[in-house]
Amino acid sequence: MEIKVLGPGCAKCGETEKIMRAAVAETGVAATIEKISDFQQIAKFGVFSTPAVVIDGQVKCVGKTPTKAEALAWLKK
Repeated sequence: MEIKVLGPGCAKCGETEKIMRAAVAETGVAATIEKISDFQQIAKFGVFSTPAVVIDGQVKCVGKTPTKAEALAWLKK
């Protein structure tokens, strides 16, 4: 599983990355987590509001920090 956390590095973006890492650790899913802060790369996903989470190429969340429950649900699918 490939997880991308999109955002410039603000506090909400950092929190989003922290939540995703905790969810991966809790589920034991084999996943790589990449932080993308380049706006041109972020725009390629069609995302114009951060933070955002992309899992295996599919945008799951835009413009907000997900809850841990949301992150866990995305990883279990």
